[in-house]
Amino acid sequence: MQKNLKQITSFLQVVDSGSFTKAAEVLELSRSMVSIDVKQLEKSLNVSLLVRNTRNIALTEVGKYFYDDFKRIQLQIEEAFERSQNLATNITGTLRFSSTNEFGQRYILPLLPAFCRQYPQLRLQYSFNSSFDDLLAEKLDIAIRLGNLKNSSLKSRKIGEYAIYLVATPQFTNQYSIKNIEDLAHIPWVTHSLLNLQDSQYILQNRHGEKFGLPLLNSQYESNSAETIRQLALASLGAAICPAWLVEEDLKAQRLVRLLPEFELPKQNIQLLYPNTQTLPAKTRAFIEFLVDKMQQ
Repeated sequence: MQKNLKQITSFLQVVDSGSFTKAAEVLELSRSMVSIDVKQLEKSLNVSLLVRNTRNIALTEVGKYFYDDFKRIQLQIEEAFERSQNLATNITGTLRFSSTNEFGQRYILPLLPAFCRQYPQLRLQYSFNSSFDDLLAEKLDIAIRLGNLKNSSLKSRKIGEYAIYLVATPQFTNQYSIKNIEDLAHIPWVTHSLLNLQDSQYILQNRHGEKFGLPLLNSQYESNSAETIRQLALASLGAAICPAWLVEEDLKAQRLVRLLPEFELPKQNIQLLYPNTQTLPAKTRAFIEFLVDKMQQ
């Protein structure tokens, strides 16, 4: 039975991580050992659970049912351990969470000392990541993400919102004439590599409630870092769509100006993402309530 549990754990982590190599790193095993575990599990079941090729892996139909059943069991076991560890109000264990770099540096890091003092027996592992898909693969308890996210299998809780602006330097606007929405298609842009600027969250609206879609933008420079996008915009290399909290000082100092300020873009959400389980671990609940309280003050 213990041998089977080890094989099942290896299989679940391979699926969560998307590769044998990443699963081996998480499990602190060799890649060959993880591969052997999965092969022996398939042999004992007399079925194929995974379809392998040189680039990626995929679940077979039987593999999907097997994964869904045992992933649910794995989460229930982890929750049972968590409940046993956290009798009464004793919050212990390791809390793993992530956020984007710039937002985390500005808004999350300053809050952590108070949380650590409130729960001195809790260990924290904080990583910076912009991806939307890392929660299960990296075994995170919470991901703090920005933007109006698409539906997913994760639970979410909104803890705030912020405006986003079309911005550029005064020198850039002297070089390029930007008087109407159509002009946006004829200038260079610095864009975020994780965002689809053609979807509904980037609809411009004027004070009369009239809505206009963005034209196809000339994305000359691209990054997954908001600060990199800001710096390239400050260098007059292109216009950019930036969160208000990131560029508010630049706007006050007139290092940047808003393009077409008579139009507004939809406000973006600040959200907590966490596993869709029936019972949240006490450490996760404590951190969620702490962030909700602090961010909404």
